[in-house]
Amino acid sequence: MRIEEGVKLGFKDVLIRPKRSTLKSRSQVDLIRVFSFKYSSVIWSGIPIIAANMDTIGTFQMARSLSNFKILTAIHKYYSLEDWKNFVILSSKDILNHVIVSIGISTEDFIKIKKIFLLSSELKYICIDVANGYSEHFVSFLKLIRECFPDKIICAGNVVTGEMVEELIISGADIVKVGIGPGSVCTTRVKTGVGYPQLSAIIECADAAHGLKGQIISDGGCSVSGDIAKAFGAGSDFVMLGGMLSGHNECSGDIVEKKSKKYMLFYGMSSVAAMQRYTGEMRGYRASEGKTVKIPFRGDVDFTIRDILGGLRSACTYVGAEKLKELTKRTTFIKVTEQENCIFNIFKE
Repeated sequence: MRIEEGVKLGFKDVLIRPKRSTLKSRSQVDLIRVFSFKYSSVIWSGIPIIAANMDTIGTFQMARSLSNFKILTAIHKYYSLEDWKNFVILSSKDILNHVIVSIGISTEDFIKIKKIFLLSSELKYICIDVANGYSEHFVSFLKLIRECFPDKIICAGNVVTGEMVEELIISGADIVKVGIGPGSVCTTRVKTGVGYPQLSAIIECADAAHGLKGQIISDGGCSVSGDIAKAFGAGSDFVMLGGMLSGHNECSGDIVEKKSKKYMLFYGMSSVAAMQRYTGEMRGYRASEGKTVKIPFRGDVDFTIRDILGGLRSACTYVGAEKLKELTKRTTFIKVTEQENCIFNIFKE
């Protein structure tokens, strides 16, 4: 046993220090980034925000909407092969170019993803998604997927430390997904005592990944657009969102009504609700590591996305970053003990 004395930080612990800027308007900020990858020869261009591969968020409907903004959607792994066939048939090349196919690490997952990628050559992204990316079996499965799909863009995770980022990239990952426990409906840190504050995880993991010509996704912890700016400022190449995109028409959560108001159910993928839905039971050797919440129904996702992108452009103008790519180099974090004046929050309905 040992203790690391250095303080690790989350998004709530810092603000971005403003700097002199030559930008006259938020409209001058370019949020589009162009990426090349360590293993894949594919060049991708778009806004590097990803809808999370949760079953209520990573839907085909979400992919259709977000592709209009050149934003990625990680499709959840519970769609059937027949669902995929119908989606591919009805989708344009542009939509498919903004889709990530998610899988677990079972033999069934391996068989299924080979069949999915036979449906269209336009599918380019694979996300190997597990809660704990530190297992040897996970690394072995990643090597198998890289061998089978040498030219696809492969994301793998989740991890939170530099040495594991390096191992995953060396084993075949182009992009590593970073985050253990920061999600809004995740209770892993409470149930297990395991985790890592997200801002510090990004800084450490980005340094490790970029040294090997890889990239990272910051997965979880963002509750406002300012957190997304902080994630990019800390060095993340992509930012994955779950809770911020919940409660919309494009989501698949059940809708409930309370006092004439509509709410949509949103739950973690390790919650009782998710396990009962997909395995039919709460297995005796597991504990629930997620919760279910009611999100006020918010209509179409377009308004939320425009608000997020507006906040991100504004953050760039405060530090003089004309392009999103420049935000990391222009970011200086200051540690704080407060984020906002909350005096009027008590009057929110």
